[in-house]
Amino acid sequence: MKSITASRVTRVALRPTLIICLGSLLICLSSLVQSKTPSGQFIDVARESGLTDLIVCGGNQSKKYILETLGSGVALFDYDRDGSLDAFFVNGSRLEGFAFGQAPTHHLYRNLGNGKFMDVAKVAGLAASGWGQGVCVGDYDNDGFDDLFITYYGHNTLYRNRGNGTFNDVTKEAGFYSATVRWGTGCAFLDYDNDSYLDLFVANYVAFDPENTPLPGSNNNCVWRGIPVMCGPRGLKAETNLLYRNNRNGTFGDKSEISGVLKPGGRYALSVTPLDFDKDGGTDIYVAVDSQGSLLYHNKKNGTFDEIGVVAGVAYSEDGREQAGMGTAAGDFNGDGFLDLIKTNFANDTANLYRNNGDGTFEEITKMAGLGQVTKYLGWGAAFLDFDNDSWPDVLLVNGHVYPEVEGRVPDQKFRQARVLYRNEGGKKFTNFSTFGGPGISDERSSRGMAVGDYDNDGDLDVFISNMGDAPSLLRNDGGNQQNFLSIFLVGTRSNRNGIGAKVTVVTADRKQFSEVRSGSSFLSHHDFRLHFGLGKATVIDRVQVQWPSGALQIIKDVKANQFLTVKESESAAP
Repeated sequence: MKSITASRVTRVALRPTLIICLGSLLICLSSLVQSKTPSGQFIDVARESGLTDLIVCGGNQSKKYILETLGSGVALFDYDRDGSLDAFFVNGSRLEGFAFGQAPTHHLYRNLGNGKFMDVAKVAGLAASGWGQGVCVGDYDNDGFDDLFITYYGHNTLYRNRGNGTFNDVTKEAGFYSATVRWGTGCAFLDYDNDSYLDLFVANYVAFDPENTPLPGSNNNCVWRGIPVMCGPRGLKAETNLLYRNNRNGTFGDKSEISGVLKPGGRYALSVTPLDFDKDGGTDIYVAVDSQGSLLYHNKKNGTFDEIGVVAGVAYSEDGREQAGMGTAAGDFNGDGFLDLIKTNFANDTANLYRNNGDGTFEEITKMAGLGQVTKYLGWGAAFLDFDNDSWPDVLLVNGHVYPEVEGRVPDQKFRQARVLYRNEGGKKFTNFSTFGGPGISDERSSRGMAVGDYDNDGDLDVFISNMGDAPSLLRNDGGNQQNFLSIFLVGTRSNRNGIGAKVTVVTADRKQFSEVRSGSSFLSHHDFRLHFGLGKATVIDRVQVQWPSGALQIIKDVKANQFLTVKESESAAP
């Protein structure tokens, strides 16, 4: 990528959508109807792109233990800095184990730049096996190459990017190894103390011990709608979360207790989304919690956090219920400059949309905003994304049941479920756009992790999905680039190298958009670090404003649309 002082990258390989009416009048009428809907349809091109390896997580026909149900995440990052977005898929295991050399391993798919990927995990040193769960990305040593953290039921792993296409396991020397078996889930790199080095937050789920876990049907926590199913999480011991501070010498220190992260006690914690929800300059942390109130850690900017989920209004549903929180996402859906939150939940419930009131509190407006229409799905990965580049962030949710046993036995439930795409109607409400979203949306899988990024650099956002017991999905966005865009990649100098925590405002003649660079989010996954802004018909951006974690404010004026812009933190930017 080129810096802002060099020549700018323009839109490449845009695919205009042509409506060709051939044959019957019905085809012609169908095309006319489609032409009135917003552009952008998702087509699953995983197989022809080379994403064909199986994602394993326990049995396919039944699940004996809760360990088999969560699935795993996916991370998008340019690990080799060649300008093309690569994809890392975490893999799992099975209770019965595998013969020597036959265990499934993680997959690092290198983007070849021609719509194809090649699995290079073995060459890169990432072809490990085990009960993998979540993944997050961050350049913890500020050397210009993104490193990888993987959570497990077992022992989490930190891989340092050597910068030559390979990684080495630095878990022990970095201070992360523990002999204790724990169940790590979501994770995120963040600079919680603003010292320009990335720290790490890790969520933990259940203190799981298969020798002392009840079997399906053995008590009320092991039956669902009359069907014996795996037990939990209710009835099992909840885990506590972890916060590691970067010592700035390649090692980390456990600050979980002194920071206040342990104060809420045991929770069934899953996805992690860092965000500065009150815009006070400190990175806060939102954690989706299964079967309990979700957590919002408020950064007090003195090295400690207060847990304020209930007070802030994001712990429970609108009517005060504990929910089975799975995935999370942050984005400014209504254009008021404050980040709102989405959380996915269990079947027979809806996702929550929490609107940021701008005063330190949120209000759930799920039904009011039109997101309460679909209740039959069990949600996992979640994202705000402007799929049609109209300048308003839409919402994508991926789904799949935890119980394969429901298939054919519960009339309104399937193990494999379709995705849900909501279109943002000018920041006021959402409409269910799933019918028009293309076959990639209607496709039924038992999906879990999901990450968003423009892998083909054509100016619209694509989606990578981890499917349980199946190959991944790669939903290519066809036609979303018919309107204009701006993609921004940040390089910190005084701030952390990734610019994690930076706030970016893009101003055009009729819109002001706000976003933030983060690690983690969705469900156990990590999105492209590049911030994507749909611009609608605007061809010029009046102002791009970057508020760096260092406190520096950088402004770039009169920026042309339809380019990939790299912004390097200026040494002369004023605080």
